[in-house]
Amino acid sequence: MSAARTIPFFNYPALFADREAELSQVILDVCRRGAYILQKDLSQFEQNLARFMGVKHAFGVANGTDAIWLGLMAVGVGHGDEVIIPSHTYIATAAAVHFVGATPVLAEIGPDHMLDPASVERLVTPRTKAIMPVQVNGRTCDMDALQAIADRHGIMIVEDAAQGLGSRFKGRCAGTFGRFGTISFYPAKLLGCFGDGGAVVTDDDAVAEKLALLRDHGRNADGRVVAWGFNSRLDNLQAAVLDYKLGTYQDDIDRRRAIAARYQARLGDLPELALPPAPDADPRHYDVYQNYELEAERRDELRAHMERNGVRTIIQWAGTPVHQFHELGFADSSLPVTDRFFTRCLMLPMNTTLSDADVDYICDHIRGFYGRAV
Repeated sequence: MSAARTIPFFNYPALFADREAELSQVILDVCRRGAYILQKDLSQFEQNLARFMGVKHAFGVANGTDAIWLGLMAVGVGHGDEVIIPSHTYIATAAAVHFVGATPVLAEIGPDHMLDPASVERLVTPRTKAIMPVQVNGRTCDMDALQAIADRHGIMIVEDAAQGLGSRFKGRCAGTFGRFGTISFYPAKLLGCFGDGGAVVTDDDAVAEKLALLRDHGRNADGRVVAWGFNSRLDNLQAAVLDYKLGTYQDDIDRRRAIAARYQARLGDLPELALPPAPDADPRHYDVYQNYELEAERRDELRAHMERNGVRTIIQWAGTPVHQFHELGFADSSLPVTDRFFTRCLMLPMNTTLSDADVDYICDHIRGFYGRAV
């Protein structure tokens, strides 16, 4: 067993400390120019993000929740509509649907913990306006199956890809399959800034035109207010930081995939665990591992064991899928697959600050807990 150490679930100070000199120059440059709102740094980041994802338009907004909310407004989702989403998502997904006046309809997950197309099919009604796959944990849903359902019923796809930047399905980036897609730049996300931030991307020129107005008080390119809008702009300082980090983002993805491969090699033989799909396990999917979420027998005992040995783990969404928020009106929802999953799910540390020795330490203690040789 490796020597004792402390491994946080996410090392927030390292976000800055690991590239302190370079990031300090980026921040000082913005501040010395007094370039804080809707300046060239944001425009440059939006262009580079759009190029990275292979879309025509990207709009930096205040946060990932606003991104979904503004996107839904831009495509005309509103009162009387239903939007099908997985219950295995952050409350923000459902809240954005609620606050445009529509109803979130909660679906099951499949074996890979993603939105289950069969469950979606059963939930379609005449009021269904959209299906919103959530590209959770750095994986993209089976978009062929979901698009087939959408086509069959004449409804649209929109995407919450908050955790999916760089993930691909059949070579196509998460966030680019629907009328719009959204990204979160929360500090612990794949590409994180030093506060809140988000983006909406689209290939639809009409949707892009509406998004440009909605995020900036309804002002057009001439500065004239021509529609009702909001104040939801990604500030220029965060955009500059994100643009710098985007330049080496593929290196971060490569490291996450290497960590996932190491977890697979060390833990894949344990029958007590159900691991996420390994890198390259399915040629249709290119996963970027925002999180490493597994299922574990005796989950709570395992968590306590890891905590005693200095390893922090978490249960996503604080252990509560959306349909279990009964105070929000979901008391009648019955999702047994998701319910069972949330008695077993656990996330191990997964970020680029982890060393191979850290991963081995984590794996040694998991193997030891289940009485397996290390």
